[in-house]
Amino acid sequence: MTAAVITAAEFAAVMDRLGPFEPSPRVAVAISGGADSMAAGLLVDHWARMRGGAALALIVDHGIRPGSAAEAGLVASRLLNLGIETDLLRLHGLGRGPALAERARDARHQILETACAARGILHLVFGHHAQDQAETVVMRMLARSKAAGLSAMAALVEAEQVSKLRPLLGMPAQRLRATLLARGVAWVEDPSNTDRNFLRPRLRARQAQAPMAIRALAAAAQLRGQARARVDIIWQAELARCAEIFPQGYALIPDGPIAALALAHLIMAIGGAIRPPVDPQIKALAARPCAATLGGVRLVRAGRLGSGWLLLREEAAMQAAIPAGPGVLWDGRYRLCHLPDAASGRSDLTIGAWGRDATRDRHGLPSLVLRTLPVLRAGADLLATGEELFRGPRPHIVRAPSRPAATAPFFPLPAV
Repeated sequence: MTAAVITAAEFAAVMDRLGPFEPSPRVAVAISGGADSMAAGLLVDHWARMRGGAALALIVDHGIRPGSAAEAGLVASRLLNLGIETDLLRLHGLGRGPALAERARDARHQILETACAARGILHLVFGHHAQDQAETVVMRMLARSKAAGLSAMAALVEAEQVSKLRPLLGMPAQRLRATLLARGVAWVEDPSNTDRNFLRPRLRARQAQAPMAIRALAAAAQLRGQARARVDIIWQAELARCAEIFPQGYALIPDGPIAALALAHLIMAIGGAIRPPVDPQIKALAARPCAATLGGVRLVRAGRLGSGWLLLREEAAMQAAIPAGPGVLWDGRYRLCHLPDAASGRSDLTIGAWGRDATRDRHGLPSLVLRTLPVLRAGADLLATGEELFRGPRPHIVRAPSRPAATAPFFPLPAV
């Protein structure tokens, strides 16, 4: 039985759920050249044009295997022939070695997000589909993920610089290919997709003859995603009710219990971590807050700041000073947006912790907090201190934790 094409109206209905979008939307699409991403590019381009906007195809040449540059060029020429604007991005330094798939994914997402930010694009679309979702569920089951992890991929993720959209997550892979065949659009087959040295291709080969299993796994992920969304709403409401979060990167919570997930996300945001603390430890601390160090974050009595608890970065766990420049992320917490005038012409700039040089500022922040704030130095000279860098209508530094304290609830899509 031939799979049905994905119609423009059907795709628009899914995109409507992932909005809102600006008038005349300009949307980027991550294109590898495979059937999935090519179908996404085709559908997004038509959707955007019908609304007075345009799509931009972002092609990443990972440089891992010979011929990747030529392949990226071929994909770019095919997209240009379809009237889709393209931009070719190149990764460097991704050699063979441990965790290659994970390293390549992280590097690809980083360069894609940076490219969107540089072009003023707010939305980035990926071509993940129902089979990808099923494979993700199995991989996380093998990794013994808990219920939240078994929700697999979300259809909408609010990243620091862009919204990541997966509008095809509920669609079978066959429908994406049928859509391309109906338009006479070719695609490339990435050899890594069949390389049995990687887990995902091994799972893909096993599931190729089991469409019912794929559908069941995707449906299970969708149900778990719905449950996760409900939980997200509850703990985020708890966080909004009881926590006070400050732009410098510390927070206050009252005496008494707090939802464990709310505290876990607060700790990740303050500590710059990408994974939550160990489950039993966070549950015990949330039930009865006390002086403690967990996940690179200290809990101490708030003292003159209030009657509850002060959460701040653990000084001993902070990243060492690194070379400073626009866009640099330090300690997984602070992004340097632009340099102050005093830094003009200096080549020995670093960003690091204020540390022992910190003195009480006129805003009355505790010295424990001041010592964890970022400062700019030129050699041994202190150019700009933590509090100064946050002030003004155009601050030099902004908080940019890898995992913000709260974001949009998990967003699942139903299988189609």
